[in-house]
Amino acid sequence: QVQLVESGGGLVQAGGSLNLSCTMSGTIFSIKAMGWYRQAPGKQRGLVAGITRDGDPNYADSVKGRFTISRDNAKNTVYLQMNRLKPEDSAVYYCASGQSRKLLGLGVSDYMGQGTQVTVSS
Repeated sequence: QVQLVESGGGLVQAGGSLNLSCTMSGTIFSIKAMGWYRQAPGKQRGLVAGITRDGDPNYADSVKGRFTISRDNAKNTVYLQMNRLKPEDSAVYYCASGQSRKLLGLGVSDYMGQGTQVTVSS
């Protein structure tokens, strides 16, 4: 059974930082592209950061220069370091795996976690 378990969400003031983690089990993590999506109330879910199996990242324009995605294949874990947070970053953040970073960008994932809430107060 494949599982993705996120952690690290919470409440933070604008300008603050959070580091999300997602640990995958039940499959071979190292062959997967990984990504972080987010969904705010009333809005569509969108990919904020993706990373290839080799560690090449890309980002949505709204988070470039503030967020960093990374992965540790030895720990089956992907991270999202979020700095200089803004109230508009508030959302449920979902970790997902996919066949490629491109497919993740198109909204195509094979597994997704339950999500972790990030709330940024102004």
